[in-house]
Order: sequence, then structure tokens, then C-alpha cells
Amino acid sequence: MPAAKSVLKLRRLAGGAARPEGHRYQEQERQVRRPNPSRIKQGADDPSLTAVAGLVAFGRFAREHGVDAALRGFDELKTGQGVVYPLGDVLRMLLDAQIAGESRVFALETLAADSLFRELCGGAVAGIDVVYRDLQRMDDEALCALEELASGEGLTCLRQREWKEIHLDLDTTVEPVFGEQMEDARPGPNPRYHGRPSYHPLVVRCAELRMAVGGWLRPGDTALGDDDAETLRGFLHRVKDAVGPDCRVYLRADAAADCAEIMRICEEEQVFFDFKAKLTPNLLAAVTRVQDWRTIDLDADGKPSAQVAKVAFAREDWAKKLRVPVQVVALRARERAGKEVYLWDDLDFSVQVYLTNDPVMPEDEVVRRYDLRAGIEPMIGGLKHHWGLGDVPSAQFNANQAMFLLKLYAFNLWRIYTTQEHPAVGDWSAAWQRRVLVRIPGRLVRSSRYVKLRMPPRAAPLPRPLMVAMPGST
Repeated sequence: MPAAKSVLKLRRLAGGAARPEGHRYQEQERQVRRPNPSRIKQGADDPSLTAVAGLVAFGRFAREHGVDAALRGFDELKTGQGVVYPLGDVLRMLLDAQIAGESRVFALETLAADSLFRELCGGAVAGIDVVYRDLQRMDDEALCALEELASGEGLTCLRQREWKEIHLDLDTTVEPVFGEQMEDARPGPNPRYHGRPSYHPLVVRCAELRMAVGGWLRPGDTALGDDDAETLRGFLHRVKDAVGPDCRVYLRADAAADCAEIMRICEEEQVFFDFKAKLTPNLLAAVTRVQDWRTIDLDADGKPSAQVAKVAFAREDWAKKLRVPVQVVALRARERAGKEVYLWDDLDFSVQVYLTNDPVMPEDEVVRRYDLRAGIEPMIGGLKHHWGLGDVPSAQFNANQAMFLLKLYAFNLWRIYTTQEHPAVGDWSAAWQRRVLVRIPGRLVRSSRYVKLRMPPRAAPLPRPLMVAMPGST
């Protein structure tokens, strides 16, 4: 039997390393031998070394993208003769820290020792007490401006193409708080830490772009409902303006969005919704009365494994707030993921119910579209694990809101950067992308007018020579 074909080690090659040499060593009958570490002598310290050489390429992209100029708009919140660190530069420094994989403000204490990070900060890294105070300067108007910057990256990408339809996924998550006296951190829905004070952020994702087009931090006792309707209206209005009137926009959300006020906002903004329904007793009773089920899938024995049907049902407040009737679609299936509710003693079908205001969408298409909403959950998981969305830096709510929005901003910028500049690694996880594109060793070599960055040879070198202009040079 012939040997299996070797798998190309893409991540190793992209990181600049050679392919494994095991086969060559076998041919030469050689064996790897580890050296004695004590025979490796340590030389003098080199303060010009850096561990995040990839920040230069990202910094060039961000500057050309207008990020630096946009953040300088926040400088007006911090004025006076004694200002050393303008607020826009502090926010830009925090953005670089996010790109480098450091989501906490306290990580600046370590990054301050890196020669390149210090160079990109203007030669001096602000102390963490300065950063905390600056984050607290962000008032409601500034926070709205920062949210528009973060979401604007996704909206700009939407404007660059003509779309027939797009899908927005709405979801919430929980940020448990373990400190004391955290402003607006309150007990609320928390599946893991019951009764723990927390924040409850809201995120809207464009499925086609895999980018955030809206986000806002909320107190922990806030559930999705009437209070979020106007915030959601702002998100939907911006998206509709970006894609134009000829694009069909679908909003997908779980049962938390089974709210007449949210449905009314969708209707007024001319957005189709596809929501999971709250399985209230009167809705379940209506499902049990359905007789006309249509089979959409069969099992291996040719028996129905999934069936759909329209349900004659309406909540009391729908007629008062909505002009277009809501279509209620029930799915009963075997081995369906999620909460299982069984209504028939003689059938092993579990039931899920969906709501839509699209009058012509077939029942099975309603289910299929909603199932594709699942992509927002790994996105939020990635935001938490790779971008520190769950790390709460301050006891002050506005400061925490600012950091939350900066993380969304960094996430969107990184998505554009990797997709446009390095498409070969565009679909990798952020952790692997950072290993290849950011966490690169280098050395700063200073001359009279420039600081040059020397890097190890790479299998996939970054485009253009890496060079940082000294302040004041032309």
C-alpha cells in the first residue's frame, strides 16, 4: 500500500519556518539530539529587540485606512498645557495592544518594555493610571462616536458592493464581573455564574461580512426587549442606508427578540425578521392542534424525520403594534439541537417555532435561514477568547463601554486587514493570525532620519520594506 501523501504545513510555512526534515534525517540515518542548554552563553542585553514586529505593517494599514485621524477627533476631551498623552493617541495605543493580543489595560506594563511598541507610542508608553483616567473621560457623545467608528468599518464594506440580500444576526452575551463596586454591574441572566453581577452586551453581526455592524454594553439586569428597540432601530437604519433600498435585509435572533416592539421597529425600517418564538403555553397548544404537516426530510428507513407547518396563532399585542401579520412556523424533528420540547405521546418529535414577517417565504426556508444564524455564536466566542470581550478593566461603566467598543473596532479592523492584505490566512483564528502576522521578532536599527526594522527571513514576507519615519521627518 503506498504511503499517504504528506500534508503541507501551511502554518509553519506562513510563520517563516522550513518544512519538517524528518524524511531527510531518515535517509541520512540521523537522529535529533538536544544540546546542553548550559553550553549556550547569554550575551549582552539588546534593547532594540521587539516581539511584535508585525505592528508596523498593521500600523501602516491603519494609518492609510484613516484610523489615526479618526481617533484624533477624541483629543478635544483632554486639553490643556500639561497634556503629554493626547486621548486619541491613548486610544490608538490600546488598539495596538488589542492587535498584539493584550486585552487588559494592565498588559501595558509589559508592552512598555518592547522597543517597537514604545516607538509606535511616540517614544513613551502612558502609565495605566493615566489610561484608566482617560477612559473615564469618554462621555455619552464620545461613546456614540466610538461605536460609529467601530461599526462603520462593516458599513463601509457593505457600501463597496451591490447586495440583493444580507442577513443580520442579533445576540447578547454575558460579561461576569468579579471585582467590587462595579458601576451598573448587576445580577441578571447568567447561565454559568448564577447571581453574579455582570454586564450584558448586545452585538449585531453581518453574516455575509462576518463583521460587527453594531454593539453596545448594557447593565447586567438588562434583557433584550422594549428598552433596546430604539438602539436596534439605529443599527438597522444605518445598515439600510449602506445597502440601499433594493437590498432585502433579514434580522435573525433567538427567542429573546419575540417582542412586539422589536418587531415594530423591523417593520418600520423595512427589515424582514426571522426570530425564534417563546414557547408559551398558548403557542404550544396551537401547535398541537395543527394537522397539516409537510415532510421536508426523511430518515434512513424512509420515515419522516423533520416536518414543518404554519400555525394559526397571534399574540395579543401583535394586532395593536404591527400592520403586517406575523407568520408562525413550527418545525418538529428528531435529533434537533437545542432545547427539546415534546408534545405528542406517540411521536418522538421535538418542536421549535419561528416567527417571520416575510409573507412569501416557504416554511422550510424560514427554518433554513434561521439555522444559518448559528455563525454569531462562534464570533462572540472568538471575541471573548481572542479579543478579551469578557475582560472588564474599570469600576466605571463608561470606561468599560469604551473598552468594549475598542475591542469591536479592533476586531473589525483586523478582519479587513487580514482579508485584504493577507488573504491566505484570512480564515484562520485570531490566535494563529497573530502568531504569523504580529508576534514576529525584530530589531530596530536607528539612523539619522529613520528607524529601520530588521526581521527574520519569512516564507511569506510582508509587502514593502518595513520602515518607521522618525517624528518631524519628511
